Amino acid sequence: MAAQRRPRHKTSTPITHDRWDLSDLVKKPPIDVERSLVELGKLVGQVESARPQLQATMASPDFLAILKLTESIAEISNRLGAFAYLWFSENTKDAKSRALKSRVEERLTALNNRLLFFELWWQGVDSLNAERLMADAGDLRYHLETIRRYKSHTLSEAEEKIINVKNVTGRSAVNTLYDVATNGLTFTLTVDGKSRTMNREQLMSYVRNPKASVRQAAYQELYRVFSAQRDLIGEMYRTLVNDWKSENVELRAFSSPIATRNLSNDVPNQAVDVLLATCAKNAEIFQTYFKLKAKICKITSMSRYHIYAPHRSETKHYQYADAVTMVLEAYRNFSPQLADLAEEVFRARHIDAPTRPGKLGGAYCYSVAPGLTPYVMLNFTGEARDVATMAHELGHAVHGMMAKDHSVFTFHSTLPLAETASVFGERILSDALMSQERKKTVRQGLLLNQLDDIYATVLRQAYFVRFETMAHRMVTEGATGDQLAQAYLSELQQQFGKGVRVPDEFQWEWLMIPHLFASPFYCYAYSFGNLLVLALYRMYKEQGASFVPKYLELLATGGSQSPNDILSKMGVDMTAESFWQAGFDTIRGMVNELELTLS
Repeated sequence: MAAQRRPRHKTSTPITHDRWDLSDLVKKPPIDVERSLVELGKLVGQVESARPQLQATMASPDFLAILKLTESIAEISNRLGAFAYLWFSENTKDAKSRALKSRVEERLTALNNRLLFFELWWQGVDSLNAERLMADAGDLRYHLETIRRYKSHTLSEAEEKIINVKNVTGRSAVNTLYDVATNGLTFTLTVDGKSRTMNREQLMSYVRNPKASVRQAAYQELYRVFSAQRDLIGEMYRTLVNDWKSENVELRAFSSPIATRNLSNDVPNQAVDVLLATCAKNAEIFQTYFKLKAKICKITSMSRYHIYAPHRSETKHYQYADAVTMVLEAYRNFSPQLADLAEEVFRARHIDAPTRPGKLGGAYCYSVAPGLTPYVMLNFTGEARDVATMAHELGHAVHGMMAKDHSVFTFHSTLPLAETASVFGERILSDALMSQERKKTVRQGLLLNQLDDIYATVLRQAYFVRFETMAHRMVTEGATGDQLAQAYLSELQQQFGKGVRVPDEFQWEWLMIPHLFASPFYCYAYSFGNLLVLALYRMYKEQGASFVPKYLELLATGGSQSPNDILSKMGVDMTAESFWQAGFDTIRGMVNELELTLS
């Protein structure tokens, strides 16, 4: 369903639906799934029949006709893949959804394998003819440039087919097993004298509990359960790391495991190195912050158990409908256009909010195709953090909707910029709440919330990647899961310094971070996106309403240009340490502002 423009007014009709409707993807599974797979087969056959026409000197209209066929194939494939994943997300324990997900992945892989020849041919076209053919490609130009970017890391057609088939029963299967194993875990916690059994999402709400003993007990139970699975989960991780090395370093000849991710993000290795180094250099800002937080929250001995301790003003629980209203109004105060788009996610019933047994943990937004309202999954428990998560995921959604005029190949922004709108959405919400408050204690609490979030999405994520870099090397040298855990603990101790004690059980934290398993080196995108947003939000505060159109234009660009080209228009040099340091200077300013509230 395409996003519809609505009158610019505050939300008045209550949002009553909190479960999504997947019929915009597939109306009658499994019949429509099979019908779509048959249609895909026919389209793939048309591309195959055009293979003899593929010549470097071919006419531009003939080339574009074939390209348009691949575009149609990608859109139908995206819809099927999205349906399979979203249905699986509803209940990872459901055998039917798991079976359909596996079947769809296998069939799509087989169909994509039949199209490999097109990309391989395109990579081999000489530069002169490639430029001639791209000149008429319009919005598809960056997509074509992206394919050619992989030229030196691409294998033969037969080898690429083998890898694709292997990944379905290899990487993808192991990741599915990880999701099934970890999302099926149950935890037991004693709260107010009563023993309660819960899933991970429910347990994690207690790490922000006002009582220190409850926070500590929640973490201890979390890692008791995960450490009991360390042999299984650790072996999954070692398998995935070895697979990543075998394919990307040994076969594709990337210079390092992280270089694979950097190329897919179209970000220079130098920029990532500078980003991670600047994050480590500024760890002391957050060490100072946690000392202040200990004073404010009256924590005698600050430890990793308590870094998310709530402020005394932060005990409120939020009803789902109230949270929706808060987020939409914050968006509307910044841009009525963005608020209209965010509201459409609810109107289209493309959001699944409640936490349930077996439901995939965390939250995500799935932008499937241009013109189709994205799907958002939450695990809403009523915590203040859940409201911020809603603003975050709706930011992803409006980003995809703003870019709806681009191709299915180019409406998704590259990974580092993919976090821009989501983090900006959180900033909009935080700023709106801050502007409404005059009480010193409440403002203090809001500052704590913001700094907690910035820590979690900047420094914490950068240290995940630092650990990954070390872990990928250690695994290739034969490291055990226990040795990886010790290395992780050492990184945590360096990150927190002397002011925050890190209990030994936190060595198992890496076992519960899905990105480390499913998307190696993904997490620096959060650091990138958050520091970028701090810079953009500073521009907004300085420029006011005149900033909004420029920001909306950035979102509307989607992934149709390189990150460097997009950011250059905003005056950003991603390889400059000064740019990243400016983000940390802003964070330091917030810490200083918090310190003033103590006087």
